[in-house]
Amino acid sequence: MSGVGEHDTRALLVRWRGGDMHARDALFAAFYPDLRRSAAAMLRGERGCSLSTGDLVQESVARLVALDRIDWADAQHFKALSATMMRRALLDHLRSRRTNKRKHEKVELLTGVALDDPDCEIERLSAALDDLARIDPERADIVEMRYFGGLEIRDIAAVLGCSEATVKRRWASARLWLLAEMSDA
Repeated sequence: MSGVGEHDTRALLVRWRGGDMHARDALFAAFYPDLRRSAAAMLRGERGCSLSTGDLVQESVARLVALDRIDWADAQHFKALSATMMRRALLDHLRSRRTNKRKHEKVELLTGVALDDPDCEIERLSAALDDLARIDPERADIVEMRYFGGLEIRDIAAVLGCSEATVKRRWASARLWLLAEMSDA
């Protein structure tokens, strides 16, 4: 995270939880570069998408603000929840785009699974991720934080309270499971 230490982050999170909007604004200002990097990574394979990095960040910030007084644990918790909000915002955008019956190009993700429907790969990934969450919620959380949130292995380990080696193993197995699940669909 840029510009603010872990102690300062926790203080800002506690003050925001207590209703301090200046603390909330300071927190988003400090995390903005990280949120932009995560949004850029999420949109990198997206061609023909009208949603910009800034739009995705703003939408996820609006969703985080709407949570109102969540019990934030630390910076990693904030980043993990930001990843969830970005994923939801991107999915909502894709669904809305389809509803408006506009022609858009295919979303290409790291899965390498070729699809005929231009907007459905991210939705298939999301559906497969939801299936994984029913089977193994922790592995689904790892995928969401790593893929959608761009969190580093060490940050995910801190959020989950396990070793980096454990996160690496679970990340690898979750990716293989998702690839198999998406290939079968």
